[in-house]
Amino acid sequence: MGISSSMIHGVLPLFLTTVLAASPLVLGVIEGVAEGSSSIMKIFSGALSDWMRRRKALVLIGYTISACVKPLFALADTATIVLVARLADRIGKGIRDAPRDAFIADLTVTGERGASFGLRHSLFTIGAVVGPLAAMLLMSASGDGFRLVFAAATVPAFISVFVLARFVEENPADPGDGLRRTFRREDLLSLPATFWWTVSFAVLLTMARFSPAFLLLKAHAIGLDTDLIPMVWVLVYSVYGATAYPFGRLSDHVRPTLQLAIGIACLAAAQTLLACADSLELFAAGIVLWGLQMGILQGLVSVLIANTAPANLRGTAFGIFELAVGIATLAANAGAGLLWTASGPSASFALGGALAVLCGGTLLFRLR
Repeated sequence: MGISSSMIHGVLPLFLTTVLAASPLVLGVIEGVAEGSSSIMKIFSGALSDWMRRRKALVLIGYTISACVKPLFALADTATIVLVARLADRIGKGIRDAPRDAFIADLTVTGERGASFGLRHSLFTIGAVVGPLAAMLLMSASGDGFRLVFAAATVPAFISVFVLARFVEENPADPGDGLRRTFRREDLLSLPATFWWTVSFAVLLTMARFSPAFLLLKAHAIGLDTDLIPMVWVLVYSVYGATAYPFGRLSDHVRPTLQLAIGIACLAAAQTLLACADSLELFAAGIVLWGLQMGILQGLVSVLIANTAPANLRGTAFGIFELAVGIATLAANAGAGLLWTASGPSASFALGGALAVLCGGTLLFRLR
């Protein structure tokens, strides 16, 4: 699914702005609404997986919805259809993500979770590198044939559903394993303060780094050829994939606050470089740092959620976390698109850098 999604996401911003003549504000709203809707679904699917004491069925439903909606991108002739397709695709993601992450946490012990989540992010990123490369080849061979790329992306999506249905097995939950059978409002109150601190910090971090789709628009703005735009995605996710597993393993052995601080510093530096970039060299340095901060932070935050939530509320905890992050994503993407439209790309990245510095200050306050 990583291959399929990144084939589409690697060229979708340019398809919207060049073929469908949508503004950066429209792009930001589409990305924000799609991701926000995804996060709303995650709180329900996560809690439902706790209640069912099963994860795979919900994960399979989510991946199937995402696969079935992929052909809509190839048929889209208005931004509204793209919005519908993105919304349905992200709803599928919302159904699967919280149960999937809870499933990974169920299968691992505390001392291995950093490596486990790091490995998941690295494997996904292999697809996120292969996908844009395939998109670039198809774009070059077809003379910027966006719709051909979108059509081809449906193939790996359905393969992923087959692999999940055929080869991933789930052991039935033991009735005595402590997993609950009823929803209780009191369960939310039993989530520890460290969990709520992690969620709050993740919200602020999300506000500091809006959708990577804006990296593609920045590349176009500084003059990168259209058929080379997917290489931005390849570079970002190559760095992300190469660093996610090592930093995941590292998080099992060092204090999380130290790793958080390093990641935030990389994010602030990336936003600063991208705000100032007027050449491909500066832009490349910025997106390398962007990929690095993703590798440092993405898996770590998931580990913190898994480690601070009780086992019987793990799906619910991931759902709450994803909902909060989704709302922040909606605000961040819409804000970045509005600021981009009003003042240009430098203003959007500069604000992201300022918010990253605020994240660092919040972390220092927490340490004190």
